[in-house]
Amino acid sequence: MPYRKLRYLLLQVRDDDDPMRGQEVRCFARCLKCDVSQIRVFDLIGAAPSVATLDSVDVVLLGGSGAYSVAAGGPWLAEGLEAMGELHGLGKPTFASCWGFQAMARAMGGVVVTDLDRAEVGSVEISLTAAGQVDPLFGNLPPQFMAQLGHQDIVVDLPTDAVRLASSARVANQAFCFQGMPIYCTQFHPELDRAALLERVTAYPEYAQRILGVGIDEFARQYCAETPETDSLLGRFIDLVFA
Repeated sequence: MPYRKLRYLLLQVRDDDDPMRGQEVRCFARCLKCDVSQIRVFDLIGAAPSVATLDSVDVVLLGGSGAYSVAAGGPWLAEGLEAMGELHGLGKPTFASCWGFQAMARAMGGVVVTDLDRAEVGSVEISLTAAGQVDPLFGNLPPQFMAQLGHQDIVVDLPTDAVRLASSARVANQAFCFQGMPIYCTQFHPELDRAALLERVTAYPEYAQRILGVGIDEFARQYCAETPETDSLLGRFIDLVFA
């Protein structure tokens, strides 16, 4: 099946007035080289997707969140985490970034905490672990590469069946997969390039101020760079799963 014709489901965690709702879809479509119409959005805040809904698509995507925290939780979170457990049980091709990375980790038994001392925002150097260097997806990346980040929740313990693929200077768990399964999760945002990260941080300026103590202009000058190595990661994930 040509991957441009695949059906995607984006499990989103954003309020109706969040200006990044549509931007997130466009960013995933850009990296997946598909039309935005191929990405169906499902709001986890309102309900959890059924197994039939998950079965009706080829790939599930989990992205970031505007104002929601895996560590802080919420009345809707338990059902959302249960759906992520179903993705694991189904072996559904899934790529999770940022909030999705944290949620998938917690759903499968990992531990997530809020820790401003280890929070990251901007373009950050990521290093592959030994497992990452031989992984069929991550092994195509250089041992060190730049990636776009924006988070204050930290995965401190991975699920027992997860394989750690990458780390940063502040955060040990930056990427993981499940052995033998088409499920990859990254704390960083492979769907964002420099322009998209700037748009995202401009929409949430408190991140740059709270974590780095800078305004948007200084953030753009000092902390935001192009990240070409991660730009093709989602496309290679699709090639790997549907080869």
